[in-house]
Amino acid sequence: MAASLAVGAALGASACGADKTEAAGSGAAGCDTSKGTLVIGVIAPMSGKVSTIGLGIRNSVQLAIEQANASCAVKGYKLAMDAQDDEANPDKGAAAAQRFADDVSVVGIVGSYNSGVARAIQPKIAASKLLQISPGNTDPVLSRGEDFATAPKRQYENYFRVVGTDDLQGPFNARYLVEQEGKKRLAIITDGKAVGEGSATEFAKEARRLGAQVVIREKVNENDSDFSSVLTKVKAARPEAIYVGSEYHVAGPLSKQAKDLGLNVPISGTDGLYDPQFIALGGKEGDIATSVGAPIEKLDSGKAFVAAYKKKGFSDGYGGFGAFAFDAANVIVSSVGKVTASAAWTGAPEQRTELIKQVQEYKTGSGANGTIGFDQYGDSVNKMFTVYKVTSGAWKDVLSDQFEAK
Repeated sequence: MAASLAVGAALGASACGADKTEAAGSGAAGCDTSKGTLVIGVIAPMSGKVSTIGLGIRNSVQLAIEQANASCAVKGYKLAMDAQDDEANPDKGAAAAQRFADDVSVVGIVGSYNSGVARAIQPKIAASKLLQISPGNTDPVLSRGEDFATAPKRQYENYFRVVGTDDLQGPFNARYLVEQEGKKRLAIITDGKAVGEGSATEFAKEARRLGAQVVIREKVNENDSDFSSVLTKVKAARPEAIYVGSEYHVAGPLSKQAKDLGLNVPISGTDGLYDPQFIALGGKEGDIATSVGAPIEKLDSGKAFVAAYKKKGFSDGYGGFGAFAFDAANVIVSSVGKVTASAAWTGAPEQRTELIKQVQEYKTGSGANGTIGFDQYGDSVNKMFTVYKVTSGAWKDVLSDQFEAK
């Protein structure tokens, strides 16, 4: 785990508050930081079952802040990072968000990764107008409400995300599985959490539209380790593939146990599966995952991020969401630079509202993942997704495309 650099300097009068316990980077020689320190908060799972994702998010924000400090990106200020481990727990995420909201030196949050955690965070920071940009939330309800498909309505003006949503990714997954892999008899297994249920429902709608049949739909608990009873039921339904609405810590062992039961069919799912740990935990040849964006290593816009991340020597990889966290942090840096160009930062709700306006107007930016911008709901305008398949013991990208409604 890469250790973050400590901050010793107290905040100036224009950004009063307690010293931060974790920060990234000191300003380059000659940078004016006389106005104090501004903080970008990070809320992500840095321990527990999906920690590899959260650590990549944290490290990528650290990288963005160090680069910003080196270039004196926010004139008069030093930027620092305060990263809080939510352990994928909504209560812990909400508590961290409340602390950030109460701290006027915090200009924004990069996080959370888990959509369930975001649901707990949103009401905690709404009144304070604290900016939140998620590098990983895919639940459409967060931005467009429960009736997102028929009557979308923005939920919180301070909430944005730089990734596509499950009402797009689920159908993207179904199109590949049905049209490219020729799978017509499909099983669905979810972990019961809102995001898994939602993506599975959108997957099923598109699969049926394409002429496939959902032969069985079952639930497991995300803390289960033995899936034999559910898999026995699924095997009796004779599916040609199994869509798993969960994350790698469930789907990897489930894939292995399915194979051991003689149910040797592809496991498929969305970005929660796309991690090397899925394979390490039992994911097998031919298993499939879709994920947001295109492979960062293959994007011209992403090569500088990859090179810089590797140069830092972090002991944890950037994972599937590090580049998105990097982009989210840079949107905050750019936008707060514009706000503080005309007035010293006070952290007042009116100033945080101005920062939200700057982010909303961030229409033509280009980041590691390509185009960055936000629609009227705070959702990303970049609808790129990629299909990955386990090939020779590793994830291999097989298709990247922009999602288009049909």
